[in-house]
Amino acid sequence: MDTIASLFSFITTPVSWVIVQFHTLYGAIFGPNTGWAWGLSIVSLVILIRICLIPLFVKQIKSTRNMQALQPKMKAIQERYKSDKQRQSEEMMKLYKETGTNPLSSCLPILAQSPFFFALYHVLSSIASGKTIGVINESLLDSARQAHIFGAPLASKFTDSAEKVAALGASLTDVRIVTAIMIIMMSASQFYTQRQLMQKNVDLTVKTPYMQQQKMLMYIFPVIFAVMGINFPVGVLVYWLTTNVWTMGQQMFVINQNPTPGSKAQDQYLQRLLKGVAAHTEVRSRRKRNVIQAIVAKGADRNDNERRFITALAKAGFAAQADGTVAKSDTAVAEADGGAAQRRQQPKRQTKAKRQSASAQQGAAKSSEGADSESKLSLQKDEPQDATPKSAGKPASGSARQPKSGQRKGQQRPKHPSSKK
Repeated sequence: MDTIASLFSFITTPVSWVIVQFHTLYGAIFGPNTGWAWGLSIVSLVILIRICLIPLFVKQIKSTRNMQALQPKMKAIQERYKSDKQRQSEEMMKLYKETGTNPLSSCLPILAQSPFFFALYHVLSSIASGKTIGVINESLLDSARQAHIFGAPLASKFTDSAEKVAALGASLTDVRIVTAIMIIMMSASQFYTQRQLMQKNVDLTVKTPYMQQQKMLMYIFPVIFAVMGINFPVGVLVYWLTTNVWTMGQQMFVINQNPTPGSKAQDQYLQRLLKGVAAHTEVRSRRKRNVIQAIVAKGADRNDNERRFITALAKAGFAAQADGTVAKSDTAVAEADGGAAQRRQQPKRQTKAKRQSASAQQGAAKSSEGADSESKLSLQKDEPQDATPKSAGKPASGSARQPKSGQRKGQQRPKHPSSKK
């Protein structure tokens, strides 16, 4: 680690200068030799660095979203050119260029912090060794060696021996308890940050290997930080714990205010937006109007969260406009109610047992109707044909009268009613 840190020795002077300036400020309040003065100096250094890295963080968020949106296309390219790796790489680069996506943008904040992190490590290691570095002279070195954070010296580590810790004026038990708690908090904050990103700010409709990779990193990173943390001085643990907490808070703000489309966080954001519109009958902030404007512009390409938002807005009596505002609309309410009524009027799907029972009842009814019709036909055949109309000059069917001259003997066949007389 010392070899790696020495590579960033060019930045140790600026880092030590910033720490000394903050130490001068906090030393006037808490005392120059206290752990509060030196600890808050390191915390302030982190905050200053992270404020400067906000533009890179915004770029990281955009790059991460673009990568999530491109996963289906990337998967299609991989399947299409799976036998030609060179063509696959060319198509990937073409896709990145067309969409303006840089895969390395998601690593920019970490890469930008690395020089400051290793420079701070180099400064604290020099303090632990009793060597001046940067703008930290002999008096500041003695002050930093006397500083303790909850009983642990600023430059002590979990793996230090009892003799080395005693030379810094502390006990090994205090050092290991403090460093262990800080390592656990550092790993837990890292895990929670990645977990809330995966559970709330990811489009769950996209199932790609990239999502599985991010899920694995959620468990791998905390383990890596826990293993590396035992070799970090207390001052570096303060630095890394502070930057993790800053990242967690910064990400929570982004998730709540600018969630990924299709994610759980977007559904919660649109619900809050709907409540605000219903309470104030208008969209008050420009940012929220831009959100509604983007949803309206999507049209049929809206995701499920956005469609539910537009439907709920219509039921509340509002119609989203193209400029992001909302307007009272009775037509939207009627359409929403009509659609709900049609959905309610649709018959429920019956179970298999009920369908079989209904078909059995219908078969029994049909068989009984067939039996009744057969019995009626048999009764009609048994009835005498007395009601048959008599034709002129001819006896009725079944009559016992004698035939006239010129007529054939026996029973005469009756004429059809439709025949002419």
